[in-house]
Amino acid sequence: MDLYNCLQLQEFTKEIFFFSSLSLFRKSLPRCRRINRMLSNESAAPPAFSRSNSQASMDSTSMEDFWCEVESIKESSEDGSEEATLLEFKPADEGELEAEWLQDVGLSTLISGAEEEDGQALLSTLTRTQAAAVQKRYNTYTQTLRKKNKHTVRDVRDIFGTNDSAVSTNSCLDCGLNKGSPSVTEELSYEVSFSESITVLPKTQEWPKNQRFKKEDSALPVSFRFGLTEVGDLSAEDMKKIRYLSLIELTAFYDALGVELKRNRAERVRGRENGLFGVPLTILLENDQRKVPGIKVPLIFQKLLLKLEETGLETEGILRVPGSASRVKNLHQELEAKFYEDTFDWDQVRNNDAAGLLKMFVRELPSPLFTVEYLPAFITLIKLQLQALHLLIMLLPEANRDTAKAFLQFLKKVVANEGKNKMNLWNVSMIVAPNLFIYKGKRANQQEMQAAATTAHIVRLLIRYQDILWTVPSFLISQVRKMNEAAMNNSKRQLMFDKGGAVTFPPYLQSDIPEGVIRVYAPLHSKVSMAIQLNSQTKAKDILARFHCENSRGPSQNMRGQIQSLHEIGGNIGQHCLDPDAYMLDVYRANPQAEWVIKPKAT
Repeated sequence: MDLYNCLQLQEFTKEIFFFSSLSLFRKSLPRCRRINRMLSNESAAPPAFSRSNSQASMDSTSMEDFWCEVESIKESSEDGSEEATLLEFKPADEGELEAEWLQDVGLSTLISGAEEEDGQALLSTLTRTQAAAVQKRYNTYTQTLRKKNKHTVRDVRDIFGTNDSAVSTNSCLDCGLNKGSPSVTEELSYEVSFSESITVLPKTQEWPKNQRFKKEDSALPVSFRFGLTEVGDLSAEDMKKIRYLSLIELTAFYDALGVELKRNRAERVRGRENGLFGVPLTILLENDQRKVPGIKVPLIFQKLLLKLEETGLETEGILRVPGSASRVKNLHQELEAKFYEDTFDWDQVRNNDAAGLLKMFVRELPSPLFTVEYLPAFITLIKLQLQALHLLIMLLPEANRDTAKAFLQFLKKVVANEGKNKMNLWNVSMIVAPNLFIYKGKRANQQEMQAAATTAHIVRLLIRYQDILWTVPSFLISQVRKMNEAAMNNSKRQLMFDKGGAVTFPPYLQSDIPEGVIRVYAPLHSKVSMAIQLNSQTKAKDILARFHCENSRGPSQNMRGQIQSLHEIGGNIGQHCLDPDAYMLDVYRANPQAEWVIKPKAT
């Protein structure tokens, strides 16, 4: 059984318990005016079911943590210690959502009517279910325009170059994708589009009752021939294409399940333009990069995490037990005044106060760390959530994704110290969820509060499966390669002919290097290049080891202390930092026109 199938069955069992317990715990809880309760009760109350801590079971104490944190946030907002920033939801006119969707997936040319190479290249790479998702949105958009008597729009058959039956909006119905109770097949993997992997689970078939899972299920999947690619391993231009494809795939995934992908249109009140708290991540990073070039996570956020990692991981009730409200308020003001002057005394900050500042920073971000745009989609689905969550991570803006990763890595360390700090996975998830997903300054109704409690489950998945969720599915990388190849083919048609009438090709197409041999460049080594014959077992780490071995003078002064990686550059990819376990012959065959360079990995 593949990775995702095992994980989904495991999560489904936990989700049944989570949702059945939600209303019971909410009704039984008193109002949490006294938040700093006795910590000894944490271990005294037995869990609702007999489960180990490693399984992160949720008990009544965990639910109480959630509602107490909600009350704490509400009180801090009411006493003026935090500025309320509201998410304003605006209703969309008919067809507007489809138009926005087409723009967000890089197909604005379908709206403008212009024929641009990028849009055509994207369309040429789509799977059957992805193409059906695009056609469905485009059909809705064009039908709306016709109703409003707007300008003439292109026929969908002209766009896809086929007839209606070839790529039908109902093509999923023909293979049963929108009927019955959907499930994940045994073949679901990184190599195949999630939406293409969905088949019907007969109504008479039940989830296996004897399935057992190990603690290691949350580890990274078994390495593929191409290795694993983290989100930071690709060029910015290719990651932009990954985001386009991820939104198309997410939509196709929900279409294949017969579930509506609900989308909020939210506009947030503008945040501050200077300072630390309540400032947009992009502005914070612009300010910080003047001081530390290339930084990806705001300095204040890094410092708060570092403070807690150095002294607070073993503090009992860290994150749950609040610090002094007055101290936190004073520290907040002092940080705003002294942080960039490097005169702030971190030794005076108590661990619980630092945790309070960390949560305050997350809450006061003008735009949520995890976008709420597709939050309704996660509340709708229970059985098949990991794939959707994975695609959502791919959709995050770079600043949000990098900051979220740093935050989740810290939370994982908190859970790893559960034996001393008494904070298991459920406890941490319940405390963090309100800070990430509840809208400040707005009194939530019962339905909204239940939805917010659902986000605690999402946080648990984010913490537990972060190593998986922050890798790029290989089927998306394959589609990016096809997009780039389509663009390259278009460029070749525009090459100038020389006087004899022959096409002048770029240098990489004129190479005389034999088949299966690559020339690797290492500008920071004493031996700067080497031709290497590949075989079926050659890995990227073997090439790195050979370079290190054959450079008798050792690494240059410039590369000492830096992690060196083999990079695939050009051809059908912008830039790709290769996994040390990637099989090079497979990568070479996927991109024979690439250059191969050893250089430090971007951090």
